[in-house]
Amino acid sequence: MMRALVLAVWIMSTAGAAQPPADDPLTRPMAAERAKQWLLPLPPEKVFGKSYLVGFGGLSVALIDTGKGLVLIDGALPQAAPMILANVRALGFNPKDIKFILSTEPHYDHAGGFAALARDTGATVVASARGAEGLRAGAMAADDPQLAYGGTWPKVTRLRVMKDGEVLRLGDAAITAHATPGHTMGSMSWSWNACEGKICKQIVFASSLNPVSADGYRYTSAAGKPFVAGFGTSYRVMEALTCDVLIAAHPDNAGAGRVGDKPGACRAYAERSRGLLAKRLASEGDSKAE
Repeated sequence: MMRALVLAVWIMSTAGAAQPPADDPLTRPMAAERAKQWLLPLPPEKVFGKSYLVGFGGLSVALIDTGKGLVLIDGALPQAAPMILANVRALGFNPKDIKFILSTEPHYDHAGGFAALARDTGATVVASARGAEGLRAGAMAADDPQLAYGGTWPKVTRLRVMKDGEVLRLGDAAITAHATPGHTMGSMSWSWNACEGKICKQIVFASSLNPVSADGYRYTSAAGKPFVAGFGTSYRVMEALTCDVLIAAHPDNAGAGRVGDKPGACRAYAERSRGLLAKRLASEGDSKAE
């Protein structure tokens, strides 16, 4: 009954939010073909405690209710912002209570919606130092393996930089930043504790660890070696984290379903990337992966 009620409220609340205003420069559609998969509509869903999913079939967006304000993680594509806020409302929350928006990486599929979300909520976007550079520019870094794909997105102006291991505290939440370079050198993952009564679970929202690039890029080149080393660092981070529930930036990278809640989910996430990177290096003539 409750799930049906939530679904009904979600359908009504999103009916007018499926298409952003055509004249809004911060929500102009990008990547139209990929968006059909990335922005597959899904109703908001409780993960555990006061943590929720408010994103899509191909791009995760999380919401944390801290009791003293809301925290959003990732912002999907620019055109997704109205749908994200509609999902927040469907859960009974006021988007104006969003205080922080945490970034996993400076790519348009995860950060494209930040400018509109920050404008419409008054929230501050939080990122690593390297990530913040890309968000301010609204563009990929010069050393990004995917740079040749091109693509820019709305620039973010209200930013806070956090370091590896730093903790964001708001209300009853303590959210830890974990540098997880490789996919980009500014990638950041986030972890926090969620409780229901006396039962608590550690949730990890992991940045993408996919070793993908534009055509012609070589991870075995001098420019690529720091990224390979970065992946190695990220594997060790993921394997060391307490990880009861995994939310991956792209859900399908973590297996079936919207979250991974099997034992060892973060280790399996790292192992998947390690295998993909080994294949990539081997295809370039170097069989050694970090």
